[in-house]
Amino acid sequence: DKLAVLQALAATVNRDHTATHYRFQDDPYLIPRTSPEFRLYSLSQESGCNAAKYIVNTYPHLFQKDIAEPSIPCLMPEQLEPLINEVSVAALQERIQLRKVRASVDLYDQLVQAGTPVSLEVANSLLDLLCVYGDKEPPREDQLEPRETEDKDEVTGALQKMQRGRPRRVSDLLSVTWRENNNAERIFSLMPKRNERSFCTMIRGMIKHGACTKAMNLYTDLLNNRMKADVHTFNALISAVPELKEMYNEKVDLIVELLKQMAEQKVQPNLLTFNSAMKSLRKCGSIAKGLSIQILNEMKYLNIEPSLATFDHLLAIFYKPGAVTRPHTDIIFEVLDEIEGKHFEARDPDDVNFFISAMRLCLDLKDLELAYRLHKTLETGNNWVLLGDSYQQSIYYGRFFSLLCTMESIDVVLKWYKALIPSLYYPNVQGMRDLLQALDTENHLHLIPNVWKDIKQLGHSNKQDLVEEVLELMSRDKHSPQLQAAFSETALDIKSVYKRDQFRNMQWTSTSLGNVTALFLRGGRTQDAWEMLQLFKTNNRVPGKELLDEFLDHAKESNNKTLAIDLVKLAGTFSLPATSELFERVMIEYQLTDEEKKSLEELDATSSDSDRE
Repeated sequence: DKLAVLQALAATVNRDHTATHYRFQDDPYLIPRTSPEFRLYSLSQESGCNAAKYIVNTYPHLFQKDIAEPSIPCLMPEQLEPLINEVSVAALQERIQLRKVRASVDLYDQLVQAGTPVSLEVANSLLDLLCVYGDKEPPREDQLEPRETEDKDEVTGALQKMQRGRPRRVSDLLSVTWRENNNAERIFSLMPKRNERSFCTMIRGMIKHGACTKAMNLYTDLLNNRMKADVHTFNALISAVPELKEMYNEKVDLIVELLKQMAEQKVQPNLLTFNSAMKSLRKCGSIAKGLSIQILNEMKYLNIEPSLATFDHLLAIFYKPGAVTRPHTDIIFEVLDEIEGKHFEARDPDDVNFFISAMRLCLDLKDLELAYRLHKTLETGNNWVLLGDSYQQSIYYGRFFSLLCTMESIDVVLKWYKALIPSLYYPNVQGMRDLLQALDTENHLHLIPNVWKDIKQLGHSNKQDLVEEVLELMSRDKHSPQLQAAFSETALDIKSVYKRDQFRNMQWTSTSLGNVTALFLRGGRTQDAWEMLQLFKTNNRVPGKELLDEFLDHAKESNNKTLAIDLVKLAGTFSLPATSELFERVMIEYQLTDEEKKSLEELDATSSDSDRE
């Protein structure tokens, strides 16, 4: 193994929780701080690589000098254009090798018209090309924008024909790309001789591109010609069962029938055979549970080791989201017992779905111990590779962190918070809300100013619901002067966010204005609090009576008679019902001059008249 030395060295060090992903460490300026930035910078890096490949392959004559010793072929221009220009079988083979779909079809037609014999092997290679790409030009890896060669009218017509007699499916909208009488079907019908590979290629191509009924009919033709399908064709047919049958029992019967035909034709099943069967059983309701256990026993009998996709399908069969009845919780424990401590490798494309699905079950079952066992399995060896891309990784850690916030003590939650964020996980709004609720439950509100800094860094400071929850937690109760001072600093920062994002994402509400004002008062920021009261009128909002009472209490504590009088006048401008009550309090609690009494009495009379109206 060429990577054995590097893998051995990597095994000697642990992950640095404070470090970002290795792909960003070359340029500290492009270290992402949020999930959108992670995606943007990752795609930018890939786009840069593709752009470089595009330039090299488009202008190969500019990159002929090979200065690397030893030579690195992958860095040199690829041969993308055919070198043989004559009409010959060799030229056809070259175009097939270069994946030139249109050119290959045109040259094949010229050879047939010229009477040049094309061997069965070459014709099958052309069928392979057409069926893999659905009779379309494949996009180049270095292509900046995939070319649109889809004939939308033909696709729409095929979709309408397939929908007759049954409801529409999402898969119809996503997968129907097999055109009627396309080049693959035409060449297949023109072939003077066809073997098992010809039939199997066509069947798999039809299933891949949505023509499942046609594929089943062609499989029947294969049997009528006294041929047998290979294991890959059976895998494709089994995976197409949900598209071929409607009723649950019909789907199960067809899966069993195809497996029996494999045995009759002496075709040895492989892992993907049983995984295809399990995946199809996911759409067969509760009657699939018994057959899924039988399939696992059959795999054990044939010494076929299940992959993570096998267990993912099994869990999906036994645990239905939103099911009314209580799920069979024993299955997931048995699965964890089976995989715990094992090292897994990618053997099925669906392997990357297991950890996400299993963590969702842990969250639904509110089983923290089970989640710890699952996470330990993820960290065993290189199993973390099977977690999938950054999006799937975010889903897994989001569910794990949500369960921690719900079930674990706050000290442990904060430990995991430091370990996961941001080296592995960029929490979304719900993740930060879960953390705030955990802090509230454990009475650790003194950490909210630090959490607010993380919210800003993660790019969530423009999410109004989250910001209002932060304000609500800080203003709900009164705290020590030191903590109130810290809360007022945070409130001042939040005010600046509102000012910056006003008329876009953030809009002042009566609640948010009241909470910020209260935090300023408790933190000794009287002038800032008074400015917040002015914002009520600017934003057509009305302050609550509790806020005005607290403001008046603050004025009394600081012996600020002017502030108390101004507050009553402000309440009068709002024509609030509480104006008279505030007037009475000021008259009782303060020694007012005759002029001050007269101005307040006039205001109180005006307010009383407006109340009667």
